[in-house]
Amino acid sequence: MSIPDHIAALEELAAIDAELKILDDKLGLERAGLDGMKGTLKRLDDKLLADRAQLALLEKTRNEMVGELRTLSGQIDHSRDKMNRARNERETNAAQRELEELRKLVRDREVDANRATADADAVRLQIESSDGEAATVRAELGSTEGSAQARIAEIETGRAEYLAKREATQKKLPPQLLRKYETVRGKKGSAIAQTTDGTCRACHMSLPPQLFHRLRREPLLEQCPSCFRLIYFVAPPTAAGG
Repeated sequence: MSIPDHIAALEELAAIDAELKILDDKLGLERAGLDGMKGTLKRLDDKLLADRAQLALLEKTRNEMVGELRTLSGQIDHSRDKMNRARNERETNAAQRELEELRKLVRDREVDANRATADADAVRLQIESSDGEAATVRAELGSTEGSAQARIAEIETGRAEYLAKREATQKKLPPQLLRKYETVRGKKGSAIAQTTDGTCRACHMSLPPQLFHRLRREPLLEQCPSCFRLIYFVAPPTAAGG
């Protein structure tokens, strides 16, 4: 193939790559939207699971405290009976100390039970809020996932078609030129540039006069000294039509 053929193949390849970039961006946005909602839903479900486990633990703790308070209440009644049956001062003092210790334990357990109740109420509010948020996200996901998946499938079909065209176009280029194209594209995003007036249209830097004259004289593929893109001369519209 001649240099003009190589230039035509490069232009075709660059156009295909530009379309693929558009499709990849669209695909990324569609997938990011779905993944974002699914990630939010998973985070909420995980939080609900943890909060419900915490609530169960708090309710268990509170129930244990309530049970212990019932036991202590019975022990207090027993201590009062002992104090009422005391036969001397020593037995009275012993029963009184026991009663005071039991009352202190009751106060401590009441504090613990009240704290567990307050904490459980706070967790219930968190669960209610997360439940509502999860329901909203789940409904949104349910209403949009089908259409989003359809758009993704359509984009992937178009992308596959462009990849097939790209593979066919690559075969029109010498391996060394194709490698150079891919290297520059990987670094710059685009790999080819045109010049009409001695300025690279990609980076807008002036070309060395000798290089520009050489590009004008005959079909050539060179590299822009500033951005290293593959550059070639394109006649201005007036010159092309003259």
